[in-house]
Amino acid sequence: MNEHDERGTTMTGVDPSRLDDQQLMKELETIHRTRHDTLLYGSNDALRAHNERMAQLEGEYLRRNPRRLVSAARTREGARERGSSEAATPGTPGT
Repeated sequence: MNEHDERGTTMTGVDPSRLDDQQLMKELETIHRTRHDTLLYGSNDALRAHNERMAQLEGEYLRRNPRRLVSAARTREGARERGSSEAATPGTPGT
């Protein structure tokens, strides 16, 4: 059986663990930039491959950066605070 006959076992692109930090960031930037078009216009197989590759790249980034900076605004608590402050100031532009 050739490698393309086994669904889910083929990998597109270089194994993320073999990329240096700069290459990994470039791959992540590219895959995030193409995400919307793949979701809207890609075939189911293209979307599946995109999901798998994005998960591989993001997983490798997280493995390398376990103590990455996390913005308080990007947490549940930060979102709740942002939501309550927006509710307290009706008529604020952009709400």
